[in-house]
Amino acid sequence: MDGYPTLEELKRMQEVDITTVDKETLVDIGSVHVDESLPYAERVKEFVRQIKNPYCYLNNGVVVKVGFAGKEPLEDCIARYIRSKG
Repeated sequence: MDGYPTLEELKRMQEVDITTVDKETLVDIGSVHVDESLPYAERVKEFVRQIKNPYCYLNNGVVVKVGFAGKEPLEDCIARYIRSKG
């Protein structure tokens, strides 16, 4: 799927250790802005492009590690976040 990370890249992103990650390599979620007029798939791609790692990012300078229990696909979680930013 063009514009999406590969499964291997997602696995590496998911395995980031928040106790050793360099905060300078993370994106603060407050700086992510997605054009809501874009189609769903494009909004997801744009969010992932900007956040760089949807599993580990900053929120007001605090490292956040997101885990998914498999109850909902990552794309659905991202889409809900994008809708809530509006």
